[in-house]
Amino acid sequence: MSKGSTFSASRPVAKNGSVLKCRAPAKLNLYLHVLGRRPDGYHELDSLVVFAEVGDVVGVEPGQGLSLSITGPFAAGLAATELRDNLVMRAAKALAAWAGLDGEASVQLEKRLPVAAGIGGGSADAAATLIALNHHWRLDISSTDLAALGMKLGADVPACLNGQPLYMAGAGEQNDPAPWMPSLPVVLVSPNVALSTANVFAAFQGPWSKPGRMGPASGLDNCVQALAQRRNDLQPAAMTLQPEIGHALDVLGSSPGCALARMSGSGPVCFGIFGSADGAKSAALKISNQHPGWWVMATTAAGT
Repeated sequence: MSKGSTFSASRPVAKNGSVLKCRAPAKLNLYLHVLGRRPDGYHELDSLVVFAEVGDVVGVEPGQGLSLSITGPFAAGLAATELRDNLVMRAAKALAAWAGLDGEASVQLEKRLPVAAGIGGGSADAAATLIALNHHWRLDISSTDLAALGMKLGADVPACLNGQPLYMAGAGEQNDPAPWMPSLPVVLVSPNVALSTANVFAAFQGPWSKPGRMGPASGLDNCVQALAQRRNDLQPAAMTLQPEIGHALDVLGSSPGCALARMSGSGPVCFGIFGSADGAKSAALKISNQHPGWWVMATTAAGT
């Protein structure tokens, strides 16, 4: 898919009583190459993205006016942000304006993912909001229009609308379907340190990389071998700003059964790919016990 084209917003919406719910899965950058800097100041990127089973949940139901409530283990991380500035509320208002509606709905965000963690939580929440409200308000907006609306909220939102493996290019706004990929058992680890995406890019020293797009993987081992020949160019800069990221990578990489450990996006969340789901669960339990202050989660990054 080239610049300006979109995926379909295919993520299902489930109904629980009067509440429509839509998952907002974590986004993982399996590799991330920085190709250069554009005249507008943004960096040219090349990244293979997959989405995990773990994620936030957005629910919508009838309400008076447009309201947002936030619950979940990481709700406190959004407490300092005015509700009107939250990406979920911005997405809801943008969709209502597009459709010419007053926009009445009670929106609920269950925040299960760490905030500003390099796994696309805010963008995924915005995408789930657009999908859920499109159903709730019976708008039947095309996937192309929904993605165009999402792009105004953030470069990652169109990709999150689909939630399927893809390649991201440009500053993240160009999306192409990825070839077949196996299901990846992963452990996600956040050392719970603060890290600004802008600061990570500012600390990035280069050199510029070349695109690293891969062919179809024949299986898990083949996929890991191909990923090992690629990297996350932002990882050294992030580790300089927050050395605890390096510690998290060491802990993941030394866990039995871990085939590859890498930081996602601009961090601080890191992931380890394991040979089996049981191996991932065992490693997550051990890491969680050894580092109770970290966020640790065993999950699966779904293949196509």
